Amino acid sequence: MAQEESQFLVNPYEDPVILKISGKVSFTNATPVKELFDQLVEQGRDHFVIDFQHCSGMDSTFLGILAGLGIKLLKKEPKGSVVLCRLGARNRELIQNLGLHRILTVDDGQEVGRIEASADDMQVLKDEEKHTEVENARLVLQAHENLLEVDDSNKTKFQDVIAFLKNQVNDR
Repeated sequence: MAQEESQFLVNPYEDPVILKISGKVSFTNATPVKELFDQLVEQGRDHFVIDFQHCSGMDSTFLGILAGLGIKLLKKEPKGSVVLCRLGARNRELIQNLGLHRILTVDDGQEVGRIEASADDMQVLKDEEKHTEVENARLVLQAHENLLEVDDSNKTKFQDVIAFLKNQVNDR
């Protein structure tokens, strides 16, 4: 069975920044998204809209990246925001099960017009860098630690993953 091709389209010039996800997003392809978020927050951007209309699934690492973005933006003064649009039932369930709906906004359809208006200015987000195994492990570890920060009940879900990753990172 062929693996589904994933793609990220971004309009970093809009306010809010708009990101559209196509396909499945996971630890294997989420690094450029995290790097984009980090870079834009560092540049002072503090409002993001993420469109999940064509997102077929996401793993806990990507959910942890979203959590990290939300945590950073809530610490800013004034606070920033992350709005999740067109989640679909399964992705909405994942967001709620991990408590992310408490720090991220789940859109009720108001942002769709803004997303559609931005469509012509979207750029493909590419992963230009190759990352080492340790760098990838650090990304996954940080993402899962973000999930613990959002909701203590996530500890039982991810304590084994976190322990494994800490060993992997500390052994190198």
